[in-house]
Amino acid sequence: MKIYTKTGDRGTTAVFGGKRLLKSALQFEACGTLDELTSFIGLVTNKVGNKNEAEFLGNIQLNIYKIIASLAGAKSDLQKINQEIEKIEQYINKIQSRLTKLNCFILPQGDELSSWFHVLRTVCRRAERTVVKYFEKNGKHIINQKFDIIKYLNRLSDLFFVLSRYNNKRADLKVQSTQ
Repeated sequence: MKIYTKTGDRGTTAVFGGKRLLKSALQFEACGTLDELTSFIGLVTNKVGNKNEAEFLGNIQLNIYKIIASLAGAKSDLQKINQEIEKIEQYINKIQSRLTKLNCFILPQGDELSSWFHVLRTVCRRAERTVVKYFEKNGKHIINQKFDIIKYLNRLSDLFFVLSRYNNKRADLKVQSTQ
């Protein structure tokens, strides 16, 4: 079977169920940005030195793909998304307890892994904005889960920020701040 179908050569592609939309549709923008996020998470997963962290990030990738499927119109199991949010919050609390209180903006820099976590944070924030915009204009098929999805993405970007700070601390690096 060939990888190319030529069905998208005129700027359209199909959503779950076969309906064709322009590739510029907000639905594809939201799904594509989430797909980009999972690709970057995959890259970072290969850079973390801790097996538990890698598994945690891999689970996040799976959750994002469930969200993508749901946004694409497929029946996707998001029933446990609130439990996943709680896991992220617990992880954030655990990491944050090891950090000093933050009282200024920090520049997104540090060692390579910390910088990659900042990339994850910013791509996640863009994905969140795009998903919100999609829900604003469309997304009627997913109304019951939309706030859980937004909350999940919001918490996820918080996690990436804290992981960036934590990795800089582990590397004993000080980053510039706005003070």
